[in-house]
Amino acid sequence: MRYKIRHTTEYKYQELVTTGHNRLCLVPLNSDEQSLLSSDVKISPTPDEQTYVTDFFGNTLLFISIYKEHDHLTIQSESTLDIQSRINAERAYNSTILWHDVVSQLSANGDTYADIIQYTLPSLYIPSSEEIRAFAADCFQENTSLWNGCQTLMNKIFKHVEFKAGFTTVNTPVESVLKLRKGVCQDFAHLMIACLRNIGLPARYVSGYLETFPPPGKEKLVGSDASHAWVAVYFPDLGWVEFDPTNCILASHTHLTIAFGRDYFDVAPIKGIVFSSGNQTLSVKVDVERMAG
Repeated sequence: MRYKIRHTTEYKYQELVTTGHNRLCLVPLNSDEQSLLSSDVKISPTPDEQTYVTDFFGNTLLFISIYKEHDHLTIQSESTLDIQSRINAERAYNSTILWHDVVSQLSANGDTYADIIQYTLPSLYIPSSEEIRAFAADCFQENTSLWNGCQTLMNKIFKHVEFKAGFTTVNTPVESVLKLRKGVCQDFAHLMIACLRNIGLPARYVSGYLETFPPPGKEKLVGSDASHAWVAVYFPDLGWVEFDPTNCILASHTHLTIAFGRDYFDVAPIKGIVFSSGNQTLSVKVDVERMAG
């Protein structure tokens, strides 16, 4: 399946910005499950400095600096992807490995699984928490398989947490999400990751896009799509298997990956600093278009 992604971000500044530095995470991942055919990032005003780097996780980042005065910043990212089926997700249905055997296997083979074990540890948005551990506990009984436990946990989060746009921010603690039972996709992802890590299972945050469809008989509106977030869980017999707790589904060919990391902080689409005395407004438009061929 081939897709074209257009992601436009525009900041308008109340007062002139004299200097701005930003880190962009907008170039899709090139992997076994998706092939990056093309990617282009246009920026206005033109940066005085820009550098592409590959981060610790293998994601492509673009660092930009603008030293001239400007009253806006417009970033237009356009990419074309070929998406394959997620083989690991298809095989996960038949996985019988018990969840506590995964914890034991990682613990006994630390050197072998060093890259995986980092995803069992707390991170900026994923704390160690008895409350979160208790929420996850009934999903992972002694003889529960990793697959069944993850499915049960995903279902529980979907049932008990309401999707409510604008209710939280990217900085809302995951404990608050659990208490208030409302949030958006990054909150659903953070909560599931926190539950898994707090019982010793490796889970990572995946950022990207989800193909959406208009109501029957309606045309899809330009700019109506949005960034999305979901969860990848490590199965020793399979690799990473991706779950979307916001929609209570496994990730499929309609999930287009930009990057992965420990939590949102590692893969935020745009973050940085500007030197200015005024406020700013932000607008974001995303289009995910399925292409012929």
